[in-house]
Amino acid sequence: MDPRTITTKERLAIPRQVMPAQDPTLRINNFQEVHLGLTPELAQMEALRCIQCKDPVCIQGCPVNIKIDQFIRLIAEGDFLGAARKVKEDNVLPAICGRVCPQEDQCEKVCVIGKKREPVAIGNLERFVGDYERLTGQRVDPAIAPSTGRKVAVVGSGPAGLSCANDLAQFGHKVVVFEALHELGGVLMYGIPEFRLPKEIVRDELDGLRRMGIEFRTDVVVGRTITIDELMEEEEFDAVFIGVGAGLPWFMGIPGENLVGVLAANEFLTRVNLMKAYDFPRSDTPVFDCKGKSVAVFGGGNTAMDAVRTAKRLGAEHAYIVYRRSEAEMPAREEEIHHAQKEGVEFQLLTVPLEFIGDEQARLTGVRCQMMELGEPDESGRRKPVPVQGSEFVIPIDMAVISIGNGSNPLIKQTTPDIEVSKKETIVVDINTMETSKENVYAGGDIVTGGATVILAMGAGRKAAAAINEKLMGTTKGFKEW
Repeated sequence: MDPRTITTKERLAIPRQVMPAQDPTLRINNFQEVHLGLTPELAQMEALRCIQCKDPVCIQGCPVNIKIDQFIRLIAEGDFLGAARKVKEDNVLPAICGRVCPQEDQCEKVCVIGKKREPVAIGNLERFVGDYERLTGQRVDPAIAPSTGRKVAVVGSGPAGLSCANDLAQFGHKVVVFEALHELGGVLMYGIPEFRLPKEIVRDELDGLRRMGIEFRTDVVVGRTITIDELMEEEEFDAVFIGVGAGLPWFMGIPGENLVGVLAANEFLTRVNLMKAYDFPRSDTPVFDCKGKSVAVFGGGNTAMDAVRTAKRLGAEHAYIVYRRSEAEMPAREEEIHHAQKEGVEFQLLTVPLEFIGDEQARLTGVRCQMMELGEPDESGRRKPVPVQGSEFVIPIDMAVISIGNGSNPLIKQTTPDIEVSKKETIVVDINTMETSKENVYAGGDIVTGGATVILAMGAGRKAAAAINEKLMGTTKGFKEW
C-alpha cells in the first residue's frame, strides 16, 4: 500500500501486526529475548494503521512527548533512519523503551484507533527503529550545541540520569555521570532480565551517549566516595542532578525472613542480570541453585514477574507467584503476566504469607500462608484483601524472593542534610523544575516518586535538564517546548 494514497477506511481494515516470539517451551530453557522484533515489512504495515490524527493525543500520553505521529509516518514511508532520528529528538533510548515501557497504559491507551479496535503498536514500532539503527550500523546521533562552558554532575546512570545527561549534553554543557556500580545502566542492567532487555542493547545505547561527549565514571558511590557538596565545591560543578533510583528493598516483617534461602528481588536479579550468575561457574558470582527446586516470589508487579520467570529459567520445578489480591489487581503488565503463565509459572492468588519455616540448619523449607478474600477498595482504589479465618496452609519451598517494592537509599540524606526528604525518605522537589531544597541540586526518577516506570523517570530527567539549562543560561525554553 502507498502511504500517500491509502484511505482511512483502508488503514482501519489492517489488523494489528503480531510480533514474532520464542515458543514458551523453548524459551524457559534459555535467557535469550522472548520477542524477536518486527521485520521491516511488518513495521511498515503496522505504521500504516496510524490514521495521522490532527490532534495526536498519543503524544500527551508519552512522558517524554515523543512525536509519535511523525515517526510512525516516516516508518510507513520506509524512512526508518528518519524515524529513528525523529524519536531521538525526545528519547535517546528507543530500543530500550520500546521493550520495557508500559505503552498500554500510556501512549497506546489514548490511541484514537484503540477506542474501537486494537491501538497502534507504538511501542513495537519504537523498538523497531531503535533496533534498525543498531543492526544496520547507521548511527543517528543528535546535534550538539556549542560548548557553554558549564559543567553538570549526574548521579546515577539509570533512566532518569541518562535522559537528563542526554538533554544537557545537547544544550552544550559538559556532563559527567557518576555510577556506584562497576557497570553503567542502573536498573536497566541489574533489574531487568536478559530475556526482556538484552544487556548488549543497553551498552549500545550508552555508546551513543559517549559519542555525544558525556563522561562516565563508575565505582563512585556519591555519599561515600564523594559527597554532593564536594562535587559542587571541590569539583566545581555548576549543578547536580540526583537520579539514584530507589534500590533499598522492603521486606514483609514476618517471622523467618532471616532464613537461608530468603532473598530480596534486587539481590536475586542483580546477581543473575548484571553478574551473569545464570552462567556460573564460568561467571564468578553464584546464585541459589534452583534446579528441581520450588521457588516462591512474593508480589505482583513487573519485578516479581521478572524474578519468577528467571527462577523458571534457572531450572525451578515449581515457580510460584504468591499475591494477596486477584490477577485483576496485579500492577504488572498484562503481557508479563501472560508470558509467565505460558511459561508454567503457578499463580497462588488471594494468598498472604504469615511465616517462613526452616529446618535445624536455619534453611528455608516452606511458607505458612492464609487465604484472602477481597473487601472494599482501599486508598489505592484496589479492593482490600481480608483474611479468611481457618484457611491457613503451608507451601513447601526451597527459596523465597521478596518483591513488594523498594525504598530510598539513605546515603544522600545522611551526607547532605540540607536536601529535604519526605516521610518516605524520597527527595522533595519543586515539581515544575525538579530542584531540591538545596540550590542548584535537582533530582528525579524513583528517588523522588518511589518505584515507577523507566519512561516516567526519563520524563523527570528531561524536565530537570530543561530547568538546569534555564538556570545556568538564563533562558526560558522549557521541557514541553524543547
